[in-house]
Formats: sequence, C-alpha cells, structure tokens
Amino acid sequence: MNDHEHHRREIEWPYHLLEPSMKPLRDWLEERNQPKFRADQIKKWIYQQGAASFDEMTDLPMNLRTKLSQDFVLLRSKIANHSKSSDGTEKLLLKLPDGARIECVLIRDKERRTCCVSTQVGCGMGCVFCATGMDGMKRNLTSGEIVEQLLQLRRLLPDGERLSHVVVMGMGEPLANIVRLMPALKTANSEQGLGISARRITISTVGLPKMINLLSDWGATYHLAVSLHAPNDELRSRLVPTNEKIGIADIVRAADRYFKTSGRRLTYEYVLLAGENDAPEHAQELVHLLKGRPALVNIIPFNPVLGLPYRQPTKEQVHRFCAILQRGGLTVEVRQKKGDDINAACGQLRRTKS
Repeated sequence: MNDHEHHRREIEWPYHLLEPSMKPLRDWLEERNQPKFRADQIKKWIYQQGAASFDEMTDLPMNLRTKLSQDFVLLRSKIANHSKSSDGTEKLLLKLPDGARIECVLIRDKERRTCCVSTQVGCGMGCVFCATGMDGMKRNLTSGEIVEQLLQLRRLLPDGERLSHVVVMGMGEPLANIVRLMPALKTANSEQGLGISARRITISTVGLPKMINLLSDWGATYHLAVSLHAPNDELRSRLVPTNEKIGIADIVRAADRYFKTSGRRLTYEYVLLAGENDAPEHAQELVHLLKGRPALVNIIPFNPVLGLPYRQPTKEQVHRFCAILQRGGLTVEVRQKKGDDINAACGQLRRTKS
C-alpha cells in the first residue's frame, strides 16, 4: 500500500467537510483532474453562501456534485427537536451519526445573534447545580461537529441576518477538548469561514490552569470566562468537584497570565444559589479575591433544574450580593435570563426533547 492509499484509508468516509483539513477534498479533486479553485469554491458555498447540500452549489458541474455527495458530507447531524422560546431564543437538539445527542442555542438580543455551542456529549466536570453533567460525559465532539452547530443555528436566521457572537458555553468543558475546539473557533473567526471577530467569541471554562496556559502560549485572543461560583476553596470544591485537585489560586494565576498575553478582560462567572454561596460574607470574600483585577463579575441567578435541590435567589438577594461587590470596586453584570421556558438557559442544557 502506498502512502496515498494509507492516508485515504485513515480518513473516515464519507469525509465531513466541516473538519479543519481540506486536504482530503483537494486530493480527491486532483485525482479527478478538477481545477484547483474548486476546493475554495466549495468552501465559499459552505461558509459564505450557506449551502447545506452539494445540489445548491449551482456553479459546479452536475456530475461533479453527484460524485461529491457520494464521498463527502456537509451536515452530519439531524435535528431531533427544535424548541422556540417566547423571548426569541431557539434551541436545537441534534442527533449525531453514532446516536449521540447534543444541544445548541441561538440567542437573540437586540441586534445580536449569539450561538451557544457544545464541545462534548455531556460533561465530566460534575458541577452540582448543572443539568449537563447529570448523565456524565460520553465523548468529545470533533472540530467539524462544533462548527456544524454554528451552521445549523445560522439556518434559523432569515435572509439579511448573520451570526454575530459565539459563546462556547453549551454542553461540556471546552478546554477539556481544546485540541478540537481551537480549529473550530479558527473557522468561526476566519474571513474564509464565518468571519466572526475574535472579540465576539467567548470560551467559558470551569478553570483548568494547564489549558488556560496553553491558550496563552498559543497566543489566543478570544474572551475567557472562568466559572468561579465560590470565593474560597472549601465551598468551591463542594460545588465544583474538579477544584479539589486544582484550587482557586492556580486558576486565577493562569487567568491573570491570559489577560497579559491576550489583552482581553477576564469574566468570572458566579452562579448564585440561594442559601449556598450568596451570603454577604461570600460577596466580601469575592471582593478580596478579585479586587484590583481588570475583570467583570457575571452573576448568574440559578436556573431551576428538575431533580436538583438548589433554589433560585430572590431579586432582593441578587441585588444585595451585587451591591456589596460594586461597593468593593468590582465591575458587575447580572446575566439576563434567556430561554428558560425551553430549558435553554445557563446550566439547563441536557440531551432531552424538553
């Protein structure tokens, strides 16, 4: 077997054209004596013109389109369920070829059109207040499966609208799948891809210092949101089990370094759980931890999840907590709830039809 045949056998056919490498397509076209520009032509159809099938690529010869559809696939997922919220939020439950299911969300906010995408089937981080981790983690998504969520959500937009923001806040821990996430975000960011500015792309992480340091080493310039949820290690380890082996100090140190290398202001996310992490002393501790850092504290009132014992704080409790942070000099924002009536709000994504 020569090298070319071996390489071809290593690739899973039909090849998913949303994967980062265009080499299988270029080689395939070359074998059929097609001009070199065909690969870029096909890529433009996918990302700029929104083609969901080869039939739509009308400036390609019909016999070529037929042959391409035999060896390549654009969208591998099937929409198993499509939910629409009263606030304009839409959620897709996607079924992948191996039967795995993931959810992704389109959030409308004034002129913004934000995609919330998943990076894993389930999640292995075990945060006690989150629906996604209740069934554990099945597998990582490929780069193409991450990109495909963006394209599936883009198809929900009417003509004249485009995706403006990406938040990697869906199912899974993004930095636990960093090798496949980064090529997917490169496609989202690239002018030959979806052309979404790096400053409009946010990665949300539970806080994995080694991976945050990798982002710094690689020169990434995306926004980073660290899911803190507690101001001290004892409480955080109870709410976020991965903290036991890591600790807040190492997370904040890695985040500080990322700020220096990227120039992007950090966001610290804090899910407010009534009677758990919302006391005045917790707010004071958070001030002590973050004061002097150019960071935004994003307060997320807990969104109820069936089967979990935690309670949503009242508006008064949220206001009291935020006021202490603001008096302490921190910049604070309360997460606007979107899509909770279809279980599409923060912490509610699961793999069900609800």
